[in-house]
Amino acid sequence: MSIDPKYWTEAKATGGGRNGVAALKSGMLTVTMTSPKELGGSGAGHNPEELFALGYAACYLGAMRFAASSENLGEVPADATVEAKVGIGPRSDGGFGITAKLVVTMPGVERAVAEKIVERGHFICPYSNATQGNIEVTTELA
Repeated sequence: MSIDPKYWTEAKATGGGRNGVAALKSGMLTVTMTSPKELGGSGAGHNPEELFALGYAACYLGAMRFAASSENLGEVPADATVEAKVGIGPRSDGGFGITAKLVVTMPGVERAVAEKIVERGHFICPYSNATQGNIEVTTELA
């Protein structure tokens, strides 16, 4: 598969990685990184899983809106939400892995229409494409 990038962003991590600082090259966002308490850290900062959850939730909601509009599937209401839950833990074959669950709400949308929009969102969303076959992603339509 070939990709023709229309946008690039750059970030740099310094310090201890999970216990350091991550910043966008643009200077518009700098984040103090700290391992969560559950992984032995202080939990006083943020971690990569939180940032992944933020990005995936926003991207997936946008992908559903794009799918609904471009494929005439219906309308995603203004109060629709995507809650991304991202977990990290040891893999059975070694190392660590992540898992994700997307909880989607589309108030006022018929369930069959919402299900189709959710399905097409995965086809369009770059995060869903990047994770496909790599991590377990489940979707729940609330």
